[in-house]
Amino acid sequence: MRGFEQQADALFVYLSPESFVPKDHSLRPIRKMVDTALEKLSPEFSRMYSHTGRPSIPPEQLLKAMLLQVLYSIPSNVKLVEQIHFSILFRWFLGLGLDEPVWDHSSFSKNQERLIETDVAAKFLAEVVAQANKKNLLSKDHFSVDGTLIQAWASIKSFKPRDDDQDPPAGKNPTRDFRGEKLVNETHASTTDPEARLYRKSSTHEAKLSFAAHLVTENRNGLVVVSKVTEADGHAERDAGTAMLAKVAPRTRRITVAGDKNYDTKGFVEAARELKVTPHVAQNTGRRGGSAIDGRTTRHSGYAISQKFRKRIEEVFGWLKATGQFRQTRYRGVTKIDWYFTLAVTAYNLVRMRNLGVCAT
Repeated sequence: MRGFEQQADALFVYLSPESFVPKDHSLRPIRKMVDTALEKLSPEFSRMYSHTGRPSIPPEQLLKAMLLQVLYSIPSNVKLVEQIHFSILFRWFLGLGLDEPVWDHSSFSKNQERLIETDVAAKFLAEVVAQANKKNLLSKDHFSVDGTLIQAWASIKSFKPRDDDQDPPAGKNPTRDFRGEKLVNETHASTTDPEARLYRKSSTHEAKLSFAAHLVTENRNGLVVVSKVTEADGHAERDAGTAMLAKVAPRTRRITVAGDKNYDTKGFVEAARELKVTPHVAQNTGRRGGSAIDGRTTRHSGYAISQKFRKRIEEVFGWLKATGQFRQTRYRGVTKIDWYFTLAVTAYNLVRMRNLGVCAT
């Protein structure tokens, strides 16, 4: 017998979002790990907000919503709030009832700015890493370091001489003639994002306005332990790598760090060894002066193992650019990009830990 469509809407709903989410849904273990981390950050949130005035959007829900934005590659706050409004799954993840109103996207953006002015993203990452450490997922002695370029949210047409005070041409997309003009960071800057730098990955790549993103991962499961975003230049990878290693090096025992040929420089090798870090970097024998490391390092079996495991860090960058939407950033300025990049790294760790079968208790 044919069934007929019923157009009448139910007047009352007696079900909670919890009943709609399957018991084996992939977001369930992630939500448990996130709730555990946010519970530890509750005192930090209390210090951030005034005890008087009108209540704002709970910071826990703000961070959860931004995690959903990363996990589901949602391109804007407008689309995010729209999906929260009609998605039962998103309401369940945020702890919103079916009849609870959803914030306006402009209010959501304003409340985001309060979090960006703090180091909550870094502390959130640290709490997730602490959970991984508690589950014995982290290597304490073997790490990898690498960097990549993130295209800035600025057009090459905005890259103009610093002393150019002329009014911009009329129109949304004016023409720009670069013929005969030497574009260098010392004399030029982007009017859209002054912190972006014109840089290219190699001589075979096109120069673009970019930022540099850096990671340190542990070699057991490829989880990120430290992240950093800097301006893009020829020394950014080594300088940022040294700064991040200083945060993970215990100083009481020697650890190893794997890296590609860009880290095979005398300065990085010496700085690493001062931190009691053995540099297992790929040898760049083709450059002038030869490699900064020799057979005393490469002869050990651990060197070959480090070189094998360091390639896992490329998987992190691939996920961050494809799913986390960091092939080209949607933000401007090192501080804001670094904050959102750290949050995206945290989302990657949560997904990786879920895939490893971890669930917070």
